[in-house]
Amino acid sequence: MSVAEPRKIVLFRHAKADWPQVTDHERPLAERGRMDAAVAGRKLADTGLAFDLALCSTATRTRETWKLAVHELPHRPKTVYEERIYEASPGELIALLNETPDDAQDVLLIGHNPGIQGLADILAGAAEGDARERMSGRGFPAAAFAVLSLDGSWKSLEPGVATLVDYWAPSD
Repeated sequence: MSVAEPRKIVLFRHAKADWPQVTDHERPLAERGRMDAAVAGRKLADTGLAFDLALCSTATRTRETWKLAVHELPHRPKTVYEERIYEASPGELIALLNETPDDAQDVLLIGHNPGIQGLADILAGAAEGDARERMSGRGFPAAAFAVLSLDGSWKSLEPGVATLVDYWAPSD
């Protein structure tokens, strides 16, 4: 793949989690989260993106979100479960994405707030249509995702270089 072709990154927040008596890292999805994760997977499929790579936090709720969402995609991308996504700041997420091999054209990152929302805000130097207004108006609720487009290599990913092309969140 040529670095001249725009790359896509989808920032996907895990679905709604339950609050049982377990550590935060081990919190599972709530019933609503299981339903929303599958719906989000169908909406991801509707984007038409053929993800080359999925980077997923090791937290239980992100792994469960991905397991339910990926079944809705036309093909399963290579998945890497990455400890560094859990509790990561936007800067730490950018550093992780800078390590992505250039043969990965479209990447999905499944993580947590406030990092995912912060990263979407920081990367989006521009936006198409009303995507920024929809994202700003809704915040970044559980199971929401933002689709960003960028030119250049993953090593060149930095604040303001991407365009927010779409945003989706489940209805309340």
